[in-house]
Amino acid sequence: MSKKKISPLSTDKLSPLNWFNVCLFCLIGGIAWNLENMYFNTFLYNEVYATATKEAVLGTMEPSTAVSRMVALSAVTAVVTTFIMGTFSDRMKNRKVFISIGYILWGGITATFGFITKENISAIFGLSEAAQILTCTVWAVIIMDMVMTFMGSTSNDSAFNAWVTDITTPTTRPKVETAFTIVGFVATGIVMGAGTVTQSGRISYKLFFGLLGLLVIVAGVIGLFTLKEPEHIVKEEKKTSYWADLFYGFKPSVIKENSTLYLILVAMSLFNCAFQVFFPYLIVYLQYVILENPANKELLSSSLPSIIVVGVIAVAVLLAGVICLMKLAAKKKLLAFFHAVTALILGLIILSTSNSMYVLLAGIAPTFIGYLVLTIQFGASIRDFTPPEKTGLFQGIRMIFFVLIPMVVGPAIGDYACRSAGATYTQENIVAGEKVITELAVPDAKMFLYSAIVAALVFIPLIILKKQGTMDKKEEK
Repeated sequence: MSKKKISPLSTDKLSPLNWFNVCLFCLIGGIAWNLENMYFNTFLYNEVYATATKEAVLGTMEPSTAVSRMVALSAVTAVVTTFIMGTFSDRMKNRKVFISIGYILWGGITATFGFITKENISAIFGLSEAAQILTCTVWAVIIMDMVMTFMGSTSNDSAFNAWVTDITTPTTRPKVETAFTIVGFVATGIVMGAGTVTQSGRISYKLFFGLLGLLVIVAGVIGLFTLKEPEHIVKEEKKTSYWADLFYGFKPSVIKENSTLYLILVAMSLFNCAFQVFFPYLIVYLQYVILENPANKELLSSSLPSIIVVGVIAVAVLLAGVICLMKLAAKKKLLAFFHAVTALILGLIILSTSNSMYVLLAGIAPTFIGYLVLTIQFGASIRDFTPPEKTGLFQGIRMIFFVLIPMVVGPAIGDYACRSAGATYTQENIVAGEKVITELAVPDAKMFLYSAIVAALVFIPLIILKKQGTMDKKEEK
């Protein structure tokens, strides 16, 4: 059987059905990933650790350390899964099955997460000592997070990302990446809205995880009927072994041939490292530090209108900054990268100076200008420089730089920043009729300064790319 040529896409426009699937699976995937990245952490703080005695906490790891380990092990799982399943889906050229069935299983696992409690773990394993129960419950959360990550990486990171690369061109990719970012923020808003209600105690974590898990299941079912394989992707006889394909991206010849792609991946990795220094601890920081600050409480009760005005100004500056940099990126992409990194560093430095509500609002605009522009442009650039006939083979490489390195290194730096600051939060709970005092290490504004230092390293690969000049040549074609 002769190898068939893969023809280029005949149009630079996505069909309405493809746009629907792009937005649907980006939205629902974003909900699932945000749920994991933001609220599994608060689940540890608010449910697992909240009613633990001080002695039990001392007998296991600090919650910030548990978060760091959970994020790191999840990242390792994501990368290994993407290598294996990305290569497998590339050989099969059948993304639909991996996406749809994967989302269904992903949602089912998410929905069961709320059943992980100290009481259930104690009953299942016959434990009675408080520190043992807490330790086992924490590790049960971490292990289930890894299982959930396996399904998410199979369906979203491996298959869906490769499918998007298959159906897009250099012309449509910035539009798709922009849609990804916008839809991603909608997903974040949905999760944070439901999460805020959960944190207030109005609904349980069990219901919270169950409802959002159901959304993921529904998306997978819809995909069985709406997802179509791109016509230009043709099944071909493979002349290389599965294992050769699996390690394809590590070959020195491949790295040399695709040097621009790897430099972009290094830059994106450093950017994501900086983001992961504070992101896993962000909701906990807002809950236990910002909202518990007496000055902020007084502002919220007496000066809410002024906070709203400052917030509106911050959003306006954010939108204006993103629009300006995106217009610049259309003409001079590398220059836009430099400006975006500068904005990110400025915002992080502002956030590191205080836990005041006004400082928080002032730092948000430049931080998220940088974050949004870099996310969009890195995503589009990676797709542009990924060989179209090897999209699945490069998904694992992408995940090393996008997930593994940032989510191992970043949270570890954040954990160090939080513990070295020595900030704690003490609360009292009634458990089985007895008063339990819990003292937890909580995040500190210092983590933003560490994040800014890491973000400054992004300039190094950008300078090399500027000297290389290949990105500009790509844009001119």
